[in-house]
Amino acid sequence: MKFLHISDLHLGKRVNQFSMLEDQAFILKQILSVVDSEHPDAVLIAGDVYDTAQPPVAAVELLDDFLTRLAEKNVQVFLISGNHDSPERLAFGSRLMRLSGIHISPVYMGTVEPFLLSDDYGSVAVYMLPFVKPAVVHSVFPDAEIHSYTDAVKIAVDAMNIDTNVRNVLVAHQFVTGASQSGSEELVIGGLDNVDSSVFAPFDYVALGHIHGGQKAGGDNIRYCGTPLKYSFSEAKDLKSVLVVDLENKGVVHTKTVFLKPLHDMREIKGSYEELTFRKNYEGQNREDYLHITLTDEEDVLDAVSKLRVIYPNLMKLDYDNTRTKSGFDITETSSDDKNSSPLELFMEFFKSCNGKDMSEEQQNYAKLKIEKVWGEC
Repeated sequence: MKFLHISDLHLGKRVNQFSMLEDQAFILKQILSVVDSEHPDAVLIAGDVYDTAQPPVAAVELLDDFLTRLAEKNVQVFLISGNHDSPERLAFGSRLMRLSGIHISPVYMGTVEPFLLSDDYGSVAVYMLPFVKPAVVHSVFPDAEIHSYTDAVKIAVDAMNIDTNVRNVLVAHQFVTGASQSGSEELVIGGLDNVDSSVFAPFDYVALGHIHGGQKAGGDNIRYCGTPLKYSFSEAKDLKSVLVVDLENKGVVHTKTVFLKPLHDMREIKGSYEELTFRKNYEGQNREDYLHITLTDEEDVLDAVSKLRVIYPNLMKLDYDNTRTKSGFDITETSSDDKNSSPLELFMEFFKSCNGKDMSEEQQNYAKLKIEKVWGEC
């Protein structure tokens, strides 16, 4: 039995005010190509399908198109809601879609019915557990002792009455203890949402979502596939992928990583303004990539973002790394008498407190013109 494991599409997401919809449409087409080349029996989508509980129309249309194309390929789809999704909205029409092989987890009410697949080795039971919190599980099992996420997930799994004589697959969306975070996930402070991997013991494979970096989570058969796209500069050096999972006879699982190529990569570059705008230094680069640029100039470059976007149109973030940023000057410290100082003098004092040095004559003249313009309009 072959599965394609994907998760955390976050359709409709914006990164540093840039819409990712075009990139998401591009990567979903790649995933459809992987389906064509790998011929999986089923696609497992492990939550956070949307980025918000009320996704934009374009995101809903994108998911609709993706699921329709999967149905046309006669591949079964098992999709659950994550912590970013509204389980009620996501499950709308699920009973009708089931007729096309699209299986969406309903709102958790204490029972999880498996869907049975079969191959030459026998039956495979696929269970779908949407993202659950202790309070949700406690509401349907009021007499249970639930003090943690581990307790909640264990009770939910125990209630499935799993037949361990057959192969069992779980699609879930939780934070397994020990998993490495990438920085773009939404997690509970202090690790209170941790789930111990031991609760997944009855399953031959656990397809996890929630963590954005692909990795094992307590065992070779418990895995995060990660996001198909980079959603944070903390992931700039990551390679994004999907997982192909082969279940042979009971207890034998093989996984293969298939890497994805984004429409726009997410990169970090550093240098002086002159270096980064010198043609020979940027020729040959993909200047359409999403960029975090760190300037090393000691003087702030006026209107640097607009100027740099002429060369790097998808500049997302701009920082400085220089004497000022390394010294940590306290911008609240001033020495001028506010009542007797002119607006220009106050601004010059503020500039010095931020930068650790006086304004140049050119900067003073520029500031004077702007201040006079503002005061003239008051």
